[in-house]
Amino acid sequence: MILAAVNVAVFFFLSFQGMTEDAGFMLEHGAMYVPLMLEQGKYSPLFTSMFLHFGFSHLVNNMVMLLVIGWNLELEIGRIKFVIIYFASGLCGNVASALWDLRTGDYAVSAGASGAIFGITGALLYVAIRNRGQIGNVTGRGLMLMVVLSLYYGFSSGGVDNFAHIGGLASGFVLAVLLYWKRNREYRTDSWGGGYY
Repeated sequence: MILAAVNVAVFFFLSFQGMTEDAGFMLEHGAMYVPLMLEQGKYSPLFTSMFLHFGFSHLVNNMVMLLVIGWNLELEIGRIKFVIIYFASGLCGNVASALWDLRTGDYAVSAGASGAIFGITGALLYVAIRNRGQIGNVTGRGLMLMVVLSLYYGFSSGGVDNFAHIGGLASGFVLAVLLYWKRNREYRTDSWGGGYY
């Protein structure tokens, strides 16, 4: 919720100064553009761009996903590990995006928290796999379907940074492999019979 609040605060702060859908304005305030990063030797946009969004609908879509997916992951994995996965996945997603831009020469100003959000989705997918396909009300199959549909939408639409999504998803899954330990369930017998808790 704190991450979502920060993203919303940044959006409205910038909205009072200019147009958040304008690439030039966003570039001045921390969005990522690979040629400019290389020219200036300034790589902070790999981080700052995670807090910027192109318009209100972009913000709302990402924040809804952050709250729904993030809530489940944080409850299972803990706050500190959640924050590590969120930021590391966002950075890895932006690096993947930058490398793809360099490979193709197809440059664009990019921003958004979706790389980090795909990261926590990948992490939650691993947690669900470790817990026999389900964690809380979320199933591994449901997450996989959501990932496939999101990636399909990205590749079939314009203006979507697909490699930030893929990089975030993959890094989130790997980080969860490294950071998540399944909670041991003890077996207890009482007057009502035995059961897991």
